[in-house]
Amino acid sequence: MKKLYIKNFGCQMNEYDTSRIVEQLRVSRGYQRTDMPEQADLVLFNTCHIREKAEEKLFSELGRLHKLVATARQAAGQEPALFGVGGCVAQATGEDIFRRAPYVRLVFGPQTYHRLPIMLDRLQREDGHLCDAEIAPESKFDELPQSQEVGPIASVTVQEGCNKFCAFCVVPYTRGREWSRPVADILQEVRHLVAQGAVEIQLLGQNVNAYQGMDSSGLTHDLALLIRKIALLPGVERIRFVTSHPADMTDDLVEIFADIPQLCTYFHLPIQSGSDRILQRMGRGHSREAYLEWIAKLRAIHPDMAIASDFIVGFPGETEEDFQETLRLVEQVSFDHAYSFCYSARPGTQAATLPDPVPSQVSTARLALLQERLNFHQLLRNQQRVGHIEEVLVEGAAKKGSGELTGRTPGFRKVNFPGPAAWIGQIIPVRISEGLPNSLRGHALNSP
Repeated sequence: MKKLYIKNFGCQMNEYDTSRIVEQLRVSRGYQRTDMPEQADLVLFNTCHIREKAEEKLFSELGRLHKLVATARQAAGQEPALFGVGGCVAQATGEDIFRRAPYVRLVFGPQTYHRLPIMLDRLQREDGHLCDAEIAPESKFDELPQSQEVGPIASVTVQEGCNKFCAFCVVPYTRGREWSRPVADILQEVRHLVAQGAVEIQLLGQNVNAYQGMDSSGLTHDLALLIRKIALLPGVERIRFVTSHPADMTDDLVEIFADIPQLCTYFHLPIQSGSDRILQRMGRGHSREAYLEWIAKLRAIHPDMAIASDFIVGFPGETEEDFQETLRLVEQVSFDHAYSFCYSARPGTQAATLPDPVPSQVSTARLALLQERLNFHQLLRNQQRVGHIEEVLVEGAAKKGSGELTGRTPGFRKVNFPGPAAWIGQIIPVRISEGLPNSLRGHALNSP
């Protein structure tokens, strides 16, 4: 049996796509997934272009694995493995990958995964290289098979692409314009995942709250209405969604947190900067005040709402006062979790040509200050959970600690606690005894 090794970089949408690729190649071409690259006949990379130095990380890992795989297969007297690069870096870089890594024979964009079997057949017949980076998401979801390897938490992509064209972002160029899957297709996939054992459904999208999908009668659903439909399906015990854009917020999306008991009290709402001047320079399409109004509404509708966000420091033209505005926003909101990075230019984006770059040493110092305050508030918010009873969806064994389990609260906080493996996949009430920087500890109420 042919073996496939696939390395995934980046976001949850990439993880979702990776699972569909694995199932597609298993069903259509008989590939069995392996965690040992030196055993693989096919080595694929599913890449992300959002994080800093994405290309450098890709080529570094490509070189390392190619050497490992080539040495092992030569020693075993086997033909060289076929290397392919997919995802957003592949979309942005295209055939230049062949120049930098000539042993890579296949490059494919994030909207062409469904054509992988045909691409592989062609490469088996012909020498040379193949690049396919067309943006056409509609047919991808029709043709990719559903994953048969389902855990307690399962993801469903409901929306792809972005129309915002923020000055720093490559998503509109790598994933294309906004496109929403039909309601019936999403409901059918959720039913399948629940039948396979999923307890929690995560709805994914680049701007998931921009969802505008149609049902079979032609009625357009926004994300709030879609969630109401999903909540009616038997077996769906939890629902959460990521990632939202402040400019696409609606009152309906806030109010459903009071109506839908399965909806997890967690909202990831990136702001990037606390300065109105920088938000405008970024092309975000919303103000600091509007952002804070949405946070206030979310916490008013549910006091336990966990708020997460994203920040970029050192954006071109960012002054010390702009940065202080970001720090003041952090103190005002007290985020439960946040991702933060120094700005790095992405070729082809508007920001890559902006004047007034911030010196790297200044950006690095600002990032350290920002992360110190974000970490402080995350720890504080975790410590405030001590004494509370949290409903924890058990995902598996904890990495540290013999006999301990790990899972997530509705607020997406990780909880480690003692318990039997039989609880995996169940929602267990846990009394929290300790709040740590990145997790909680506790004891199940029904412990023996």
